Amino acid sequence: MARPIAETPVLRGKDAALFRERMKNVKKISDEERKKMNESFEYIKSISNFKW
Repeated sequence: MARPIAETPVLRGKDAALFRERMKNVKKISDEERKKMNESFEYIKSISNFKW
């Protein structure tokens, strides 16, 4: 039987401020990067032995 998932800790102080700042400045990936990632995923999926 699986163990229960623990609660996510609450961020406080400097950690919270740093997290908030990083969430404001999220780097968007280009369409080219997204395409390369998708191609890599499809390749890994094609050579895997388990079902999706």
